[in-house]
Amino acid sequence: MRLRCMCLKIHAPTDLRLEEMEVAEPGPGEVLVKVAMGGICGSDLHYYRHGGFGTIRIQEPMVLGHEVAGSVSAVGPEVTRVQVGDRVAVTPSRPCSACRYCLEGLPNQCLDMRYYGSAMRMPHVQGAFRDTLLCNAVQCFKVAEGVPITLAALAEPFAVCLHAVSRAGPLIGKRVLVSGCGPIGVLSVAAARIHGAAEIVATDVLDEPLRVAKAMGATRTINAATDSDWVRAGSADKGSFDVMLECSGNQRALRDGLEVMRPRGVVVQLGLGGDVSVPQNLIVAKELSICGSFRFHAEFALAVQLINEARLDFSPVVSHTFGLRQATEAFELASDRQKSMKVLLDFAQA
Repeated sequence: MRLRCMCLKIHAPTDLRLEEMEVAEPGPGEVLVKVAMGGICGSDLHYYRHGGFGTIRIQEPMVLGHEVAGSVSAVGPEVTRVQVGDRVAVTPSRPCSACRYCLEGLPNQCLDMRYYGSAMRMPHVQGAFRDTLLCNAVQCFKVAEGVPITLAALAEPFAVCLHAVSRAGPLIGKRVLVSGCGPIGVLSVAAARIHGAAEIVATDVLDEPLRVAKAMGATRTINAATDSDWVRAGSADKGSFDVMLECSGNQRALRDGLEVMRPRGVVVQLGLGGDVSVPQNLIVAKELSICGSFRFHAEFALAVQLINEARLDFSPVVSHTFGLRQATEAFELASDRQKSMKVLLDFAQA
């Protein structure tokens, strides 16, 4: 007899439904995880608000969610990595390990990637917002005793930021600009701090997220909407920043950042905002490097390790928690950047 669990499915924009679904018993190499916490990501909000993003659209009902942590409730044959009762963060990334990019050491670019809660392929890859999740044991990373499970749920977005920092190159002694202070932005501040940046300046157009950026290690914050002089001052002598982590996806933020970058600086683009125009002459004259950063792979284990070791206090990132039956309220609040940062779903309240 198969188990059943409660899950959170999106059927159409703003149409969230709690539904039952079957859960198989774990087979060889598999485990069941009793999900405790799940973080609402920007992509979840795009599915909720617009039914997708870019050319990606929901074509069938899909379980949302890919930022989850919980405890192992059952293990299948041949599993030695974890045991029943272990608290774990679960990576949503499941590369095939066989395509050309996996074999080249680029599993985040896998041609047959299965990533929880993604409509990029059909049938869609169902997500992890369910109270019981069947997954591979290799997706589970142990959470240390005493670490709040709320913080363990930050492992996935923190891994995204750690991967972005790796794309930027060494940060020791560098001046870093972080533009856009949503959850990815403030966790990028944390990643830059851990990697030895000498100065981290965070910009946004709202004061509320800037306060969280400060708590996560920003040495200075700038409200770009009220400080009209920051770009002029920062662009003196061809600029002053070595690295920019662009987390907003906003064209104006990117262009302003290019102005304050010093020659041969590195711009890492994390934020998604569609097509933008850039000043080619400025990029050429300053010999700037612009690169993208997509998801992660090995950085997930590092993210869990750093959270386990309490290298930083990650608690300011979590602003609210809601029970699963309050999911619509949670998604509405998560859409309001003035009132929330990272909003979590507490599956124990389901």
